[in-house]
Amino acid sequence: MFVCSCFGVTEEQVKSHADAGACTPRQIASACKAGTDCGGCVRRIQALLGRGSCPRRQLVDQGEAPLTAELPKAA
Repeated sequence: MFVCSCFGVTEEQVKSHADAGACTPRQIASACKAGTDCGGCVRRIQALLGRGSCPRRQLVDQGEAPLTAELPKAA
């Protein structure tokens, strides 16, 4: 079933990107463009992702710092 008809993204593709680590609609959009045109599918994407289904989100919910990279300061 299509989630994003603008870019032809299926529910299975969204789940696949979520399994690969995409935890938010923005991360799904970066992976496959779903939700970046009309925005009508963003709520469906949010429902597919669900709250707490991402291991990184679970760490944040438990009060642990998320994994981040240290970037050098600009000159």
